[in-house]
Amino acid sequence: MKKTFALSMIGALMATTVPLSAETLRWARAGDALTLDPHAQNEGPTHTIRHQMYEPLIIRDVTGAFEPALATDWAPKEDDPTVWVFNLREGVKFHDGAEFTAEDVVFSFERAMQPNSDMKELINSITEVRAVDDYTVEMVTNGPNPILPANLTNLFIMDKGWAEANDTAEVQDFEGGEITYATTNTNGTGPYKLQSREPDVRTVMTINEEYWGRDQFPMEVTEIVYTPIQNPATRVAAMLSGEIDFLQDMPVQDLERVENGDGLTVKQAPQNRVIFFGLHMGPEDIEGDNVEGKNPLADVRVRKAMSMAINRDAIQQVVMRGQSIPAGMIAPPFVNGWTAEMDAESVTDVAGAKALMEEAGYADGFSIRLDCPNDRYINDEAICQAAVGMLGQIGVTVNLDAKPKAQHFPLISDGGTDFYMLGWGVPTYDSEYVFNFLVHGRESDIGTWNATGYDNDDLDARIKALASNTDLEARDAEIAAIWRIVQDEALYIPIHHQVLNWGMSEKFGIEVDPEDQPKVKYFTVN
Repeated sequence: MKKTFALSMIGALMATTVPLSAETLRWARAGDALTLDPHAQNEGPTHTIRHQMYEPLIIRDVTGAFEPALATDWAPKEDDPTVWVFNLREGVKFHDGAEFTAEDVVFSFERAMQPNSDMKELINSITEVRAVDDYTVEMVTNGPNPILPANLTNLFIMDKGWAEANDTAEVQDFEGGEITYATTNTNGTGPYKLQSREPDVRTVMTINEEYWGRDQFPMEVTEIVYTPIQNPATRVAAMLSGEIDFLQDMPVQDLERVENGDGLTVKQAPQNRVIFFGLHMGPEDIEGDNVEGKNPLADVRVRKAMSMAINRDAIQQVVMRGQSIPAGMIAPPFVNGWTAEMDAESVTDVAGAKALMEEAGYADGFSIRLDCPNDRYINDEAICQAAVGMLGQIGVTVNLDAKPKAQHFPLISDGGTDFYMLGWGVPTYDSEYVFNFLVHGRESDIGTWNATGYDNDDLDARIKALASNTDLEARDAEIAAIWRIVQDEALYIPIHHQVLNWGMSEKFGIEVDPEDQPKVKYFTVN
């Protein structure tokens, strides 16, 4: 009965007025894009949907290498390394037929610098963006920035005229619950156009016949029907029944069933993402615990004890069915600054953890709420449930509160959580990205995802200096020194690096993207 209900529900979700054909990709994963506004949320699945319709100046291909998008080439000026020059692709049109020019790039970057933008950390070294002519843009940075292009691969370009005409020149206040025209409508230059959008139900996109890259990319999928399916069993049932062709967020317990399914295959690769817990250590007292007048998380011994109580190997084997890599730092192995030595520093030692708790004055433990998403990361709620039992061994009673990511993430950005799960991918492949968002003290344009309350002025200055350090050997040494502080202070509790498993019909071909951001223009149809 349950299976029949699940399949009938999926059938209803997948129903569309557009006839399906061999060129239709029916795509599902656990959650939906949070918004279509190009600059409102810096979140992986949200970027993934937008990548089909909007484009940045530069993208990464399935190997992680740079590939020209709306810019054909880029380089710093020979006589002034604080100025980057981007030559733009000519003859590109937005979906409504408007011409793409440098004016749109200037507008989009200035928009992405607004207070409500979740992309501003990526470009906070830019002091000016100027149009030299219709197809040349210069970006001025506050000191030489050798890795600026790496920060731009998810910075989407909007049509200035369309944004202004539709009263959406301002970035959506996502955390404040604002809905704007750009929340559910698009006008990009990308390979697919938005046909219909029902948030959390279905998004349909159709091929952009005027796309500049029609002859450069396979472009064999003519229609995309994207359906978020939160329940893991329902997602798998839809895959096995042929209701969907492509599935992200594969439940690890069902990999073999899908692999053995008729006409199905599973493709796997390490992901550029690490999963961890954040700890609100900054305040003298917090609301989410039962300790009056002080904050147990402010004591580094408590933070280290909580990390030592987590059995990452057990989570890997039991919860993840082997589909994870235990982590000791909050950077994936893809990232410049990651080391095997630091990534091995998280060890399970319950006896040692109890001793630290007693030394810190919490021999009897305390209780605290753990905020966890249930539709964002692979087995996210199950990981949190496992952590509840592990922390209980050292007297930390955890009250788990799991909710959809649309309600979970504002708790982090608004400072409404004391103990929380977060996952972090690093599209720049450099530690500066991690430091800017998660380590630097929270300010208007930096540290916006640092909900720990940790604030170290000296460290903040060193983080900001990384952007203009052109001595790459010295810069790498400074990155290592900053990581040492992050590790010693136990700002976060690393859990594991995710492993990607994509399930798909054998009639489609695509290589697994370590960013977990499939770009449908690369898909082939057999």
